[in-house]
Amino acid sequence: MLRHGLITVAFCCFIATALAISGNGSWESQMVYSLSIGTICWFIIDVGRLLLSGHQEVLWPHGLWSYGLIALGITVGFLGGNAIGDAWVGAPPLEFHNLAARKMASTIVITLVATIGMCFFFFSLGKSKHMQGQLDLAQRNATEARLKLLETQLEPHMLFNTLANLRVLITADPPRAVAMLDRLNSYLRMTLSGSRALAHPLSAEFDRLGDYLELMSVRMGERLRYTLDLPEDLRDVPVPPLLLQPLVENSIRHGLEPKVEGGEIAVRARRNGDRLVIEVNDTGVGLDAALPSDSEEGGSGFGLEQVRERLATVFGPQSEMRLAAAPAGGTCATLSFPLPVTAAAS
Repeated sequence: MLRHGLITVAFCCFIATALAISGNGSWESQMVYSLSIGTICWFIIDVGRLLLSGHQEVLWPHGLWSYGLIALGITVGFLGGNAIGDAWVGAPPLEFHNLAARKMASTIVITLVATIGMCFFFFSLGKSKHMQGQLDLAQRNATEARLKLLETQLEPHMLFNTLANLRVLITADPPRAVAMLDRLNSYLRMTLSGSRALAHPLSAEFDRLGDYLELMSVRMGERLRYTLDLPEDLRDVPVPPLLLQPLVENSIRHGLEPKVEGGEIAVRARRNGDRLVIEVNDTGVGLDAALPSDSEEGGSGFGLEQVRERLATVFGPQSEMRLAAAPAGGTCATLSFPLPVTAAAS
């Protein structure tokens, strides 16, 4: 309402200035008449549309109610505004009855055209904003649906890989298989008990990653060593769930497992200006040997492709994922995307 009122006042000032320049009286008197008529019309129509529209999404009455409201606003605004103007210039109330027919007609036409024009402008502006809001809502719903679909694809992928590892341990080392099953039970209970949110704090992602690495440690023993480094000021940064686990899973399966002595995985988060950078380093067999082939069981690069898609869905072209050979051997996967405004400013 305030925005509509300010626009109405500016339009009334324009009309008063135009009338004063054309020789229809002093600028001061025209300003009083114009502002009085315009603000009364605005107040009646703007308050009336809110009362009549109720809880509708578009705050404007339908059918005859809208025409009746505009007619009421014009009538009351014309009579009330002229009465205020007459009082200001010291003329008898409603002196416009004594005006020449031509001048009277021009006054009515200006009031009608200005009021109807402003109503149409405000209605079009409100409808445009409503349509834009509906479009934004549809885009958010589509993004949420896509993220949920990607997550429902990632979770079974991780579970099937873990069950395949468990199957090997059952015959090779039953006690470790039982320990691994207990870890898996604990991991799934924590994961599935929480709501399927579109984002969670980076600290929760690191906690979830720690549980997964502990689960893998049961099977690999001393062949798997890991380090998780999360600065305190980045703990609350929101990220999509299961963003890092596919990278770690890829490092274990294609980097460390083919290596007899195993190796180490280091996951580190850091701030680079207004961007968050997360690195997953491993000391495995190296990039060329670690990249899975298309014919390999379980699908080639499924987790890596899902991570790319999730980054693109949430952050668009501002996100980046790179795979590179680590200087000391092994592979380094780097994720980079913008920090939220509050986190970037802190």
